[in-house]
Amino acid sequence: MPLVREITFENAEELTEEGLPFLILFHHPDDDEIVKKYSQIVKEELGNDKGNINCLTADGIQFSHPLHHLGKTQKDLPLIAIDSFRHMYLFPDIKHMTEPGKVKQFVDDLYSGKLHREFHYGPDPVDNEVAHHPDGSSSQDPSGQPTTPPESTFKKLAPSSSRYTLLRDEL
Repeated sequence: MPLVREITFENAEELTEEGLPFLILFHHPDDDEIVKKYSQIVKEELGNDKGNINCLTADGIQFSHPLHHLGKTQKDLPLIAIDSFRHMYLFPDIKHMTEPGKVKQFVDDLYSGKLHREFHYGPDPVDNEVAHHPDGSSSQDPSGQPTTPPESTFKKLAPSSSRYTLLRDEL
């Protein structure tokens, strides 16, 4: 099974049935270059996470509904999000995708509960609320308010709990 797969309406139910959170690159269908970059980054940074997360690409025009829940449109493509099946979390800036460790840190923040914690309690304090960036610049989050990631939209594509399957014990 490939490390990066494409999600479509035809395979979405099967992918959700696996029960792993999604790391999804939403892209314009004509943008093959971003898919190549994303696939390479996933291979380099997330190869050991294959059993913990589904790395996917999605046609951002076909999957406009999840974009709408993120407050985004086709004009905002490409973008990366994690769907934990509770909430969707947006990768801060696609331009930073190629910075070593950025995508891995985003996924690790899901595993550690940081993304969910910040959803409920606002950004974690960092050096008196000053964030230092690798380029030496810094920024401050003046609000300290909780973020508001939308609910998962892909969980609605999961199979019905009353549907017969061999994948879970039904007795």
